[in-house]
Amino acid sequence: QVQLVESGGGLVQAGGSLRLSCAASGNTFSIIDMGWHRQAPGKQRELVASISNGGNTNYADSVKGRFTISRDNTKNTIYLQMNSLKPEDTAVYYCNADAQVVHTTAVRSYMNFWGQGTQVTVSS
Repeated sequence: QVQLVESGGGLVQAGGSLRLSCAASGNTFSIIDMGWHRQAPGKQRELVASISNGGNTNYADSVKGRFTISRDNTKNTIYLQMNSLKPEDTAVYYCNADAQVVHTTAVRSYMNFWGQGTQVTVSS
């Protein structure tokens, strides 16, 4: 089992910056992909950014050029640097990870995990 803990959310004025962190911990596992989703009130959850085990990244069109996702494999942690924040970025941001979990030497599985979310509020 893998637990994801997000941090770094808060209140910021438009044009400001925040840096979100997501740390993965638990039983023996290997992270395959990690990313960030967000959900604003009354809206569907959407992908914000993701990063593969090889370092390939992708971003939602709405955040390209403003957000940067990065990965520290030694700490099983990803970050989301958010610059030039806009009120429409206001949402709960969720970390997610696709991981290979080692149960025994012979028994492993690929599973997806979600964090509890961290609130980001951008005021105009």
